[in-house]
Amino acid sequence: MASTLLAETTASVSELKRNPMGTVAAGEGFPVAILNRNEPAFYCVPAKAFEALLDRLEDAELNTIADSRAGEPVTKIALHDL
Repeated sequence: MASTLLAETTASVSELKRNPMGTVAAGEGFPVAILNRNEPAFYCVPAKAFEALLDRLEDAELNTIADSRAGEPVTKIALHDL
């Protein structure tokens, strides 16, 4: 069965076991597809890339909330009333 690889760098499970940090470093900051029998088993994502991904997901969620509230009446409140 054909699989889509969503990473430019790949490594086998054996390579990951042998040198985990080297495998992560091989991706140069980008995800590494970990293959099991030449099929992608999972993606090894560096911490900074994962944090950036979560930030973008949060931004998208907040945009969806803001868009859903567009056109609702605005209640003005003075800062000292908070």
